[in-house]
Amino acid sequence: MIVLVVTACPAGLRGDLTKWLAEISPGVFVGRPTARIRDLLWERTVELSKDGRALLVYSSNNEQGMEFRTHRHDWKPTDFDGLALMVRPDKRQSTRRTGWSSARRMRSSRR
Repeated sequence: MIVLVVTACPAGLRGDLTKWLAEISPGVFVGRPTARIRDLLWERTVELSKDGRALLVYSSNNEQGMEFRTHRHDWKPTDFDGLALMVRPDKRQSTRRTGWSSARRMRSSRR
């Protein structure tokens, strides 16, 4: 079983995916293709998505019973001791400033 979610992708890609999968909600496709067809659909999705994003979740023979693939997503699948978890990068960390806040500096200057 696979679940394929596409966001901000051309309508032609969605139409192409409906040949093999059922669209249960706008941009959400489910189906049960073979592994070969799944891989070909993923290659086609990556090729046609242009500036859009795609996320694929499919059944696998591991402890979780599933695996992930992403294309142009902020969230990345990461292996934590054998478990595949989706990790979102912390954007606040890159913009974090060091030192005192401006409110703290104002309070200090009043004294």
